Amino acid sequence: MADQTFLEWPFFEPRHRELAARLEEWAAEVLADIDHADTDAACRALVTALGQAGWLQHSAAADGMLDVRALCLTREILARHDGLADFAFAMQGLGTGAISLFGSEAQKAEWLPRTRSGEAIAAFALTEPGSGSDVANSTLSATRDGEDYILNGEKTWISNGGIADVYTLFARTGEAPGSRGLSAFIVTPDAAGFSVAERLDTIAPHPLATLRFSDCRVPASAMIGAPGQGFKIAMSVLDVFRATVAAAALGFARRALDEALSRVTTRHVQGAPLIDLQMVQGHIADMALEVDASALLTYRAAWTKDMGAPRVTREAAMAKLYATESAQNVIDRAVQLHGGDGVRSGQVVERLYREIRALRIYEGASDVQRVIIARQAVERHHG
Repeated sequence: MADQTFLEWPFFEPRHRELAARLEEWAAEVLADIDHADTDAACRALVTALGQAGWLQHSAAADGMLDVRALCLTREILARHDGLADFAFAMQGLGTGAISLFGSEAQKAEWLPRTRSGEAIAAFALTEPGSGSDVANSTLSATRDGEDYILNGEKTWISNGGIADVYTLFARTGEAPGSRGLSAFIVTPDAAGFSVAERLDTIAPHPLATLRFSDCRVPASAMIGAPGQGFKIAMSVLDVFRATVAAAALGFARRALDEALSRVTTRHVQGAPLIDLQMVQGHIADMALEVDASALLTYRAAWTKDMGAPRVTREAAMAKLYATESAQNVIDRAVQLHGGDGVRSGQVVERLYREIRALRIYEGASDVQRVIIARQAVERHHG
């Protein structure tokens, strides 16, 4: 049983503890039976199940505010039980984050009830073949033509690409150079000129694709916010959801620690359990330390945002960097403590080993987070 004592920390309110208890019970009952053989089908089934159970209500803003602590708790618990369930939940939030935070009332009314109920699957289309973390140099163009915009270019590594019903897309409308010339749009896959150029396979299967836009026409009313606000919108959404990536990594790490504890307390060497070895105790101690430190950084970032901070760039970057890097270390130790079983296909720790790697890359790679943290430190030093 994963440690629950962190729920008593002052970061949380009674409603968060109630949410965690209800979700824990639901996840234990439902997620054990999810068939992962067909990734697309599994994701669709998970979105439906999460929507029907009401968990996707937490994926969108209420009265213009997201409960980031609820988002993080949900991702941590889901990730601990099933990585694909965490993915399905996270993408409903990230994919509609721009709509729920910056969309018009008409846009919210059209899409949020559908994504929160699990009826529609959402995606966030930001990355391009030539610009991953360098969002300001995005090149996919959106050219005004009467009452429409015409999109040309590609997006890649798009989660839920190929199965999503709605995409939040960022394109260059050219109001100014660099980051000031991007705008955000709502695009549906039935738009003429939209195509899935390639499905992408990874070590931990998720629905991923490269999307191509060839004279793809969308109405001007599909723009989220004002022209030229796309970069601001994208960064504001990532500012919220970056801390939730840390929470997912924390969920993976907690599961790895639980699996390791079960292993070392039941596996015997020379007539004694593995945990009697001081070297093994050292590994367990380091794992427990990194899990708690990750939790503190993650929920500090979430609490800070929920308390009204306009941006949590520094806190979210620290949480994502530390939690994802630490989770990699924790899981690696868990694999080592399992011996040969640790690399056996189908084992929990083997799956976690594949699941964690991508979290150190997406929504800002670890080295990008280091740059962000350093810049924030310099700015604070100069007052």
